[in-house]
Amino acid sequence: MKLGAPIDHFDARVAEDLEFDIVQAMLAELAGCPTSEKRAEELVPSKDRVWVIKRLQETDEMRRIRSEGNGFPLLEFEELKREIKLLIVRDSVLDEAGFRRISKASRIMNTVLEVIAQSDSPWPRLESVLEGQEPNTELIEAIDAVFDAKGHIKDDASPELAQIRGDMTVVRRKINRAFLRAMKSIQERGYLADIREGFVQERRALAVISSYKRQISGAVLGSSNTGSVTFIEPGACIPLNHELEMLRDDERKEIRNILCELTRNIRRHLPAIKGYQRGLTELDWIATRARLAVKLEGSLPQIRKKPGLHLLSAFHPLLQQTNKLAGKETLPQHVELHRKQRMLVISGPNAGGKSITMKTVGLLQMMIQSGLLVPCHSASEVGVFHAILPDIGDHQSIENQLSTYSYRLGRMRHFLSIADERSLLLLDEFGTGSDPELGGALAEVFFEELYDKGCFGVITTHYANIKTRAAKLPEAFNGSMLFNRESLAPMYQLEVGQPGSSFTFEVAEINGIGNKLIERAKGKLDARRVELDGLLGDLHKEKSKLAKLTNKQLRAELEAEKATAAAERLQEAMEEKERNLNAQFDALNTARVRSTKLGQFIDRFQSGKSNKALLEEIKTYLAKENARLEEQALRSSKGNKKSNVKRRPNHQSEKITVGSLVRLRSGQERGDVLEVKGDHITVMFGAFKTKVKRNQLTWLR
Repeated sequence: MKLGAPIDHFDARVAEDLEFDIVQAMLAELAGCPTSEKRAEELVPSKDRVWVIKRLQETDEMRRIRSEGNGFPLLEFEELKREIKLLIVRDSVLDEAGFRRISKASRIMNTVLEVIAQSDSPWPRLESVLEGQEPNTELIEAIDAVFDAKGHIKDDASPELAQIRGDMTVVRRKINRAFLRAMKSIQERGYLADIREGFVQERRALAVISSYKRQISGAVLGSSNTGSVTFIEPGACIPLNHELEMLRDDERKEIRNILCELTRNIRRHLPAIKGYQRGLTELDWIATRARLAVKLEGSLPQIRKKPGLHLLSAFHPLLQQTNKLAGKETLPQHVELHRKQRMLVISGPNAGGKSITMKTVGLLQMMIQSGLLVPCHSASEVGVFHAILPDIGDHQSIENQLSTYSYRLGRMRHFLSIADERSLLLLDEFGTGSDPELGGALAEVFFEELYDKGCFGVITTHYANIKTRAAKLPEAFNGSMLFNRESLAPMYQLEVGQPGSSFTFEVAEINGIGNKLIERAKGKLDARRVELDGLLGDLHKEKSKLAKLTNKQLRAELEAEKATAAAERLQEAMEEKERNLNAQFDALNTARVRSTKLGQFIDRFQSGKSNKALLEEIKTYLAKENARLEEQALRSSKGNKKSNVKRRPNHQSEKITVGSLVRLRSGQERGDVLEVKGDHITVMFGAFKTKVKRNQLTWLR
């Protein structure tokens, strides 16, 4: 596999800050072979967009082919590195284990090629990995001619071996008969111990009571730990065992000859064997990534041509796994960065989810650029960044005696020197570690400099001046984590559009700090600062209320917004509706009059008598009604002739699928389609998710 160009400025610290090293460890545990394990440990995100797309598609194909249950084999093989090295050396000989490994790898590869060839689904990426591989039965047949199903050399692997093993069988029978005769004789004399026999250095021996050992003809092979039993090889068996040993030596020599010949035969297939090693290790690495995708419930997002991201229903994979084990729910996040809104500043109290939201963005981006599927909606879109630059946590250096603030200043100096429009910055607690007022001023300058460099970024901070600056810069925007105003419980949901309150005094109050002390503290602060924090708190209260509204209410507000923006169109629609209602009213009134008239006719109908005059009157009435209706229809067609000339716009709503960009017909708001269930479409309009009918939407792309 051709390696993609790694992202710039990636090191162990970057991996640790975003917990990418933990993902690497998870991959290594899921690896099926040492090569995959090593690749997991050495995995680095790539800035090569083409490489990233290929790796993601490979992973997705392997995940899908595994889920289809179409007979794709388990990649349970042993690598062939040693065998390949030996085959390169002239006159080298492979051992029995080596041939077994080659045979198994060949069978697996043949099955893989067969499954993919016969599959109804296209697997272009996997086929590309296996390019140049061809089924090879000759190699398997050559090995099967020598080895049985259990991997042992067959008796008939050669005529010479068959003769030797036949002779060995005859000698073993002779040894067994001689041994049993000796045992019977000695047992009758009462010289045998209770255990009767044993093995010493793989040689069968009689267990003789030591006091009788000199009365037994044979070779002493040893004794028990206590010395009470002596192990003796019967004399009649000794020459037979010598003969058997000579036959075993002949067997070893013949097996060597067989393996030499088989090695020469197999060496002709060295290119194929190299292909097995390359292809199977590559497939296992893809399968390792697919196993992680299944474990993390990962999806394949769309890859943009330009930097940016739009994560829908995204989860931090490690947090999700931890919560799943603990039986806790993990709430999804929706984060979008694009050229016109590229710097997100998240503020609010601690423990509200600011850092985890930022880490979610960074870790998922790293995983995607490493060819790994991530837990998010498949309609998500991400670009490829050339550098991912995190500054997270407390990294003091004892060796260099650097404080936290000094360390972070060093990181900031580094970022300022390398960041550009293809960089993704992830800065946690931006500007902290020094005097709040002075540190805040310096942080604001850093923020402006990074902004001017065209970077993308997610920044968490408590500094009010950073929030204010983000609100004023056209391509920066504020966000906050929602909190319940009454309970101050975090809701772990990102809300963009406004900065967050720190709830400093509210938290103090709920933790039992007296009102007098809180008021004294407020008096120490600049009045505008207190007012700002209070205002932010009030805003969060309103946002919390808004978050509790039902989807029906959200849709109503959204439709009202669109109706206001399209007042003229709405007015026309209302007028048309009024005309329709008037027409309906006229029709109902006419129907009522007609019903009354017909009722009168019915009352006048006399059963069993002549009603000729009544019928003539009814015919006259119906003729007048039909004439009146025709005249009315003619006037209506003339009045609407002009409007009927206009063609109805082609909204192409039948094209709407998951991931489509759509617009409400009654407004200008655009949104992304998250789910399609028949004619009911779930759409994300900015920060609002709502359900609308298909006929209310216009397909854009």
